[in-house]
Amino acid sequence: MAFIGALCLLLILTTLAGHLANRIGIPSVIGQILVGIVVGPAMMGWIHLDNLINLFSQIGVIILMFIGGLESNLKLLRKYLRPAIIVAIIGVIFPVIMIGGACWAFSFAPLEAIFIGVVFSATSVSISVEVLRDYKSLDTKEGATILGAAVADDIIGVILLSIMISVMGTAGVKTGDSSTNLALIFIEQIAFFALTYLMVKWIVPYLMQIGERLLMASSVTITSMVICLGMAYIAEAVGLSGAVGAFFAGIAVAHTPYRETIENHMEPIGYAVFVPMFFVSIGLNMSFANIGNSLLFVGVLTFLACISKLFGCGLGAIINGFNLNSSYMIGSGMISRGEMGLITAQIGFSSGLLSDSYYSDLILVIILSTLIAPFLLKHAIHLLPADDKADLSLPVENGVPSDH
Repeated sequence: MAFIGALCLLLILTTLAGHLANRIGIPSVIGQILVGIVVGPAMMGWIHLDNLINLFSQIGVIILMFIGGLESNLKLLRKYLRPAIIVAIIGVIFPVIMIGGACWAFSFAPLEAIFIGVVFSATSVSISVEVLRDYKSLDTKEGATILGAAVADDIIGVILLSIMISVMGTAGVKTGDSSTNLALIFIEQIAFFALTYLMVKWIVPYLMQIGERLLMASSVTITSMVICLGMAYIAEAVGLSGAVGAFFAGIAVAHTPYRETIENHMEPIGYAVFVPMFFVSIGLNMSFANIGNSLLFVGVLTFLACISKLFGCGLGAIINGFNLNSSYMIGSGMISRGEMGLITAQIGFSSGLLSDSYYSDLILVIILSTLIAPFLLKHAIHLLPADDKADLSLPVENGVPSDH
C-alpha cells in the first residue's frame, strides 16, 4: 500500500507542478521533473525510485512515444529521412569526440573516456516529443527530422554500445557465442525494421479490423495497446529501445481509419498515470551526494552534453539545407538524454565499464542536460516564423492520412 500512497502524492504534485509551469510559460515536463527532484533523494527523500515506479515510468515512455507516432506524418518522415540520418551521425560524432576528449583531460583511461562519450551520444526523443506536442510543432519538417534522427541515433547508439562492451571485454562478444554476436544483433535489427514495414502496410490494419469486430468494450483501443506493447517488447528484444517500437506502432495505427479514436483514448490512459511517472522518475534519479567534490567535472560535462548535440545536429541540419532557426530547433530537440542516457550508463556500470566514483556524476549530468533541453527547444520553436510552425499534416480522408 505504500506504493499507492506514493503514487497518489506524485499525481497530485505533478498535476499542480505542470499547471504552474504552464502558467509561468515553461514546458510542463520541467515542473514534473522538478517534483521528482524535490520529493526524491536529491532533496526531501520522501520517495525513492523503486521497481513499481520504474515500471510505471517505462510504460509511460512507451505510451508517450506511441502517441508521438500517432501524431506523426509518415510522408514527412520519409521525405526527411536522409537529413535525419545525417543529423544523427554528426550528432553522435560530436559528443563522442568532445565529451570523450574532456574525460580524457580529466585523467580517465582512454577507453573509459570514449565510453562516456558513447553514453552521451544517445538521445531521448520522448522529452522533445512532449514539448513539440505542447507547442503544436510535432508535425513539421523540423519535428519530422528530430523524430527520424532520434530513431537513427538510437540504432547507432546500440551499435556503439555493443562495440564498446566487446572491446573492453567485460561483458562482450565471446568467440562462438551467438547471443552477443554483433552480426546477429544487426541482422535482428534489420529484421525488426522489415517487420515494421509489414506491420504498417498489412498486419496492423488487419488486426485493427479484427479488434473492431470483437464484442468487448474498447476492443479497438485494447488491440492498439497490444500492438504498442508488442512492438516495444520486440524492439527491446533486438537491442533497441522499447520507445522505438512504440513509435513505429503509433505510425502503423495512424494509417488506419481508427487513428482519431485511438488518439482520444490513449491520451487519457497515458497522461492520467503513466507519463507523469516517467518524468518524475528522471528527477528521482538525481542525487547531490558528493557534488562538491566533482562540481567542475559535472559543470564541464553538462555544458559539453548540450553544445555537442546542439552544434553537431545543428550542423547536420545546415548541411541538409535547413536555415539557422530550423537548425537551432533540430539541435535543441536532440539534446535531451533522458531514459536513453540513463539506460546506457546503467548498462556500462553493470558491465564494469564505469567506475563507482563517477557513475552518479554521469547520472547528474544526464538529468541536468535533460532539464535544460526543453527550455532551449521552446526558445527555438518561438524563433521560427509563423509559416514554418504551421501544421504540415497531410489531408485526411475518412480518418486516414492521404499520400496524394
